[in-house]
Amino acid sequence: MGRFIKTWRRPEKWSLFRPDDRILLILIGILVGICSGVAAVALSRSLFATLHWVHSFHIYWWAFLLPGIGAALSSLFLNNIMKEGAGHGVPEVIYSVSRYGGLMRLRSSFSRLIASWLTIGSGGSAGPEAPVVMSGAAIGSNIGRIFSMNERQRVTLVGCGAAGAISAIFNAPIAGMVFTIEVILGEWTAVNIVPIAIASVAGTQISRFLQGNNIVFDLRQFHIGFVDVLASFGLAVIAALASILLTHLLRKMPRLARKTPLPIWLRAAVGGVIVGLIGVAFPVVLGEGYHSIQSMIDGAFTPGMLLVMVATLAKMLATAFTLGWGGSGGIFAPSLVVGSLAGLAYHRCLVFVWPAVTWAHEGCFALLGMAGLISGMMQAPLTGIFLIVEITGGYGVIVPLIVVSAISSTVCQYIEPASFYLKELVDKGQLLRPGTDARVLSDLSVHELLERDCISVTRNMLLRDFVQTVQRSHRNFFPVEDEDTGRFLGMIHLDDIRPYLFNPGMYDAVVMEQIMNRGVEVVRPEDDLLDVLRRMDERRLFSMPVVSNGVFLGMISKATLLDRYRQELRVQTQFVA
Repeated sequence: MGRFIKTWRRPEKWSLFRPDDRILLILIGILVGICSGVAAVALSRSLFATLHWVHSFHIYWWAFLLPGIGAALSSLFLNNIMKEGAGHGVPEVIYSVSRYGGLMRLRSSFSRLIASWLTIGSGGSAGPEAPVVMSGAAIGSNIGRIFSMNERQRVTLVGCGAAGAISAIFNAPIAGMVFTIEVILGEWTAVNIVPIAIASVAGTQISRFLQGNNIVFDLRQFHIGFVDVLASFGLAVIAALASILLTHLLRKMPRLARKTPLPIWLRAAVGGVIVGLIGVAFPVVLGEGYHSIQSMIDGAFTPGMLLVMVATLAKMLATAFTLGWGGSGGIFAPSLVVGSLAGLAYHRCLVFVWPAVTWAHEGCFALLGMAGLISGMMQAPLTGIFLIVEITGGYGVIVPLIVVSAISSTVCQYIEPASFYLKELVDKGQLLRPGTDARVLSDLSVHELLERDCISVTRNMLLRDFVQTVQRSHRNFFPVEDEDTGRFLGMIHLDDIRPYLFNPGMYDAVVMEQIMNRGVEVVRPEDDLLDVLRRMDERRLFSMPVVSNGVFLGMISKATLLDRYRQELRVQTQFVA
């Protein structure tokens, strides 16, 4: 049996497909899309049943404790059993693509599904979308390992898993494909688009087969006038400000939680209980909130304008307490709820200020607000547009939808250059998109590029002895060291001694300390190679000494660096042997 598995996993067994890896990626992408679609449907149906069951307990006074219990169990499961920290899911997928070529652990294919089921099912304010993205991506990564895919192919399969999962949970194949390429991978190439599109279709079809071809939100026909299009510009700004506020809350809440001297699971419980208390006054904040979105689209959301505004802030706080204090889930669903509330409040403000104007139905503005929040939070306007169109069938509102999505994402990008998903990775220097110089060079280190054939000289060496050293060397650079301590003092270039070479009378009068360059730019072994290359370009250097704790280790040259860069690029785009 073991021999069979080893033979089955050998790349040569798949030689039928190797001449054209696009066919291989498409076929495996279908498999990945189906598996991730099943995972998405499993979480969706489990949440539906659990939320329905938990809702029956809301008549009791202690019901506010339920989100705390669910968050605590989720935290214990992730941290103590799975040995994974809580998170939003999508940044972890992007990080794996950026730094590890799409390598993900097998347990990630189910760990976040269970953790988010516990958090959201008990009433926590989070969404199931990010967990299924992580699950689908992990499925794609591990299937890629089974078929011995190379790095770029494995990254594509990670995208296939993410796309299949999003497509399945929203019944939206275009949105799944666009989200994956726009947010997860960040590169629009034919090699990626075709397999990911096929995986999106596969995930959608498996979802439709298992639970029917249903649009997430039923939509009435809206009549959009010119005045509504003009009003959408204002809604875009409101959505952008709401996105920025929600982003800041989600970033600052974990810092506040870490200052609390409580175990991780107990912190999650505290955050969940706070959410439960908020939910007593505003039930709209509990769970994923899709039922509330439907009522807003239908115009059946009864609270007045001021209460809707307060509910918008309440949903933001509930989401920040759920995710920031240790619960598990994503920001898709909360963003949709916050956006619909913001759009509804904006419409009611318009009606209050200009009652004589015939405005479109308030459900239309709730729809536009959803697109504005998704586009602003992710700084991904295409995802916002296609997601809202597909989950509502609202092609009639496409013009204001484009306006709100484009302006909201632009305003957010102007204020916050990195989206919610990317900000932490950018701050840590961990965002390395596939195929970029930074990504290729991240797999190399300074030690791998060291040139150790340099002949060192001492500071008291006479010029006469140095000339003999030059005859034995093929280098133009010579490091100068202290003969007693061995510490690096500077560098001598052949150009530095030209004025003395044709004056033999100086041979016994000049020592190396007098002519060496003390202010030479040095490289440390831990330096990032992309930064080293940038420094070489800025200072027009072709070589730099590598020094560690004052000791000269060798030289690093631009020629060697670029040569290894080309080799690494070939490795990342060839099949694994």
